[in-house]
Amino acid sequence: MNKQIKLSVSTLNVMECVDWVMSPECGGIDVFIGTVRNATKGKTVVRLEFEAYEKMAISELEKIADQASIKWPVQKMLIHHRTGVLQIGEIPVIIAVAAAHRHAAFEACRYIIDTLKQTVPIWKKEIFEDGEVWVAVHP
Repeated sequence: MNKQIKLSVSTLNVMECVDWVMSPECGGIDVFIGTVRNATKGKTVVRLEFEAYEKMAISELEKIADQASIKWPVQKMLIHHRTGVLQIGEIPVIIAVAAAHRHAAFEACRYIIDTLKQTVPIWKKEIFEDGEVWVAVHP
């Protein structure tokens, strides 16, 4: 299994991620793209700020990818996550999984995003019109 894990302050490129997981032996690619929405729990969001404990976050993302490859027969996995200040509509996370069959790609992609939100040391600060709050990446 081939994987690419990255934390970045730079804009994430969806097509570059999809191109990276493309493979002639893969009949299914599942892609999750997280975007910054304009409201949370009825409050208007101005922007998000992401911080990570980088070394530990990369290690945990590697572990999640390895676990997914044990559970499902996937050929390629990509996990990219932004840090820093993101505006409404920007992309904080892209997960792309390629497998011979769609079921494995779907299941592995869901597992990766769900586990990432529970275990990876990445935190976000939601900036509202009337204040701010630090929250875990998970809801």
